[in-house]
Amino acid sequence: MTRDLLGLLPELCLLAGAACVLLAGLWLPRERQWVVHALATVALLGSAGLALRAAGQGAGAAFDGTYTVDATLHTVRVLAPLATVLVLALSRGVVRGHARETEYATLLLLATLGAVLLAGSGDLLVLAAAYLLASVPLYALAGFGKDAPGTEAALKLALTGALLGIVMLAGTTTLYGLGGATEYQALRTGLAGVPRTAMLAALVAVLAGMLFKAGAVPAHFWVPDATEGSGTGVAAFLTTVPKIGGLAAVYRLVTEAIPGGAGTGILVAVLAAASMTLGNFAAFWQDSVRRLLAYSTISQVGYLLIAPAAAGAALARPALLFYLAGYAVTNLGAFAVVAAYRRAERRTDYTGLFRHDPLLALALVVCLLGLVGTPPTAVFLGKLTVFAAGLDAGLGWLVVLAVLNTVASVFYYLRWIGKLFSSTASGAVVAGADGWARASAVLLAGLTVLLGVGGGVLLRV
Repeated sequence: MTRDLLGLLPELCLLAGAACVLLAGLWLPRERQWVVHALATVALLGSAGLALRAAGQGAGAAFDGTYTVDATLHTVRVLAPLATVLVLALSRGVVRGHARETEYATLLLLATLGAVLLAGSGDLLVLAAAYLLASVPLYALAGFGKDAPGTEAALKLALTGALLGIVMLAGTTTLYGLGGATEYQALRTGLAGVPRTAMLAALVAVLAGMLFKAGAVPAHFWVPDATEGSGTGVAAFLTTVPKIGGLAAVYRLVTEAIPGGAGTGILVAVLAAASMTLGNFAAFWQDSVRRLLAYSTISQVGYLLIAPAAAGAALARPALLFYLAGYAVTNLGAFAVVAAYRRAERRTDYTGLFRHDPLLALALVVCLLGLVGTPPTAVFLGKLTVFAAGLDAGLGWLVVLAVLNTVASVFYYLRWIGKLFSSTASGAVVAGADGWARASAVLLAGLTVLLGVGGGVLLRV
């Protein structure tokens, strides 16, 4: 028991951090609430540090194999807390002095813990519990602003999450009935001789919950409205951290719980094709920058799902993990620019940004070209490795479709970039940028390029 708990020190650090932040916020006066954000940052950085230390100790399992500690979990343990630190930084200007500043940090910590637990789940019941922990704090975060768009975002997020959570539990029950176990390795053995159609139907139901967390088709309906209606920091979190945990959980589920050759590859490939195509085409004529980024995240999930679809290929897992890291940095960088100019909600509001604030404009250009997959950015390398894994697994048609989608996506990203270089600046960008968000955007744009240039070293580790 003690050994199992020691193996979960990064997760326990997040949990203890959430409790400390909540208790400290109850006693601190309003003008000193910044302390809770400092405590939350320390907890997140501490969790990431403990995860790096644990990564040097190799793979293992905790609590009788119901929680798997391996390279996938190590990566998510580092990525999710660091992404949340950046969300705290880019939303600092909005939540500073807010009456619910403590609750904001506490909910972010709990949602991050849920995303990490999703990635490590080696048992259907642990997966269901992690899903709830990763979902419920998001409903409150989406409505944090207590305005009409935020209320609508929270309502749609909560209803969709509840519906797909029930579908996921129904699938869990069916898989247990078919395989006679909930722990992944035992379930894989139990499912070996059952009818394939019944097994795939139950798997689709379980995947519904994970696709909701990732924002993939057909569980994507909440993404545009929640991204547009919630605060920019919350939108950045919604489209990044739960996606990391959800996609890691999809990969673990299809590779460890379902027998090989059961048809899961083609099932996930179809979901990938639908996500990337719908996301890209829906983004084409969006004028709201948040809705454009929302549909962009749906398309990115499509590319990322190629890795679980190609689970038999040697490159599949490293490609997925590296792509997740590159996507997190690039997506948060784009949202940081949006957070810097809170009044700039439409593409036209960014007219002339380069003349007014060239550094921030260049940061946005780097992030948007990064989302396209232009070298030498991190997403370019991530896409390249994911496409290679897809070809290795015999999914040539899916890779061709992904390349065509990538070319098509250039259109709507360039429509936004073109506005930046106009000779006149709009009032929204002349008003001045938020300092924390501006610094985060520049830092993340630099990281995008750095990861793209040095990513080959990480992929060889």
